[in-house]
Amino acid sequence: MNAASPSPLLPTVLRVFGLIFIFGIVILNRVWPSGWAWQPEQPAYLQMILGIYVTLGVFLLLAARDPMRNLSLIWFTVWSSVVHAGVMAYHSITDPSQRGHLWGDVAALLLTAAVLAALTPRRASLPGATAA
Repeated sequence: MNAASPSPLLPTVLRVFGLIFIFGIVILNRVWPSGWAWQPEQPAYLQMILGIYVTLGVFLLLAARDPMRNLSLIWFTVWSSVVHAGVMAYHSITDPSQRGHLWGDVAALLLTAAVLAALTPRRASLPGATAA
């Protein structure tokens, strides 16, 4: 893949992750709590996380229309997912009652980051664009 050419799959993947962020996190939180809900249940925390990820999901859907003009958002999604997964992995490892997160949301965030990083060009081919 050329450094300035996005994968033709990128718009579809952005839509899929956008919809997962909007709808999937709350569903997975309820159907697989050991992998997606921190215990004891913390409704205020869940509302904050959902607020952030639903908003990000909406913007990923918008970015799917023109990924090259939204590289900074896509790379923010990649790197924030890696950082979020790292923090959660640390807490999952240090608290044995939270180990399910390693197979749930930690793995999902790392998968999200890996897929988006693989499909997204490092720099835009637009005049004046900078590297991500």
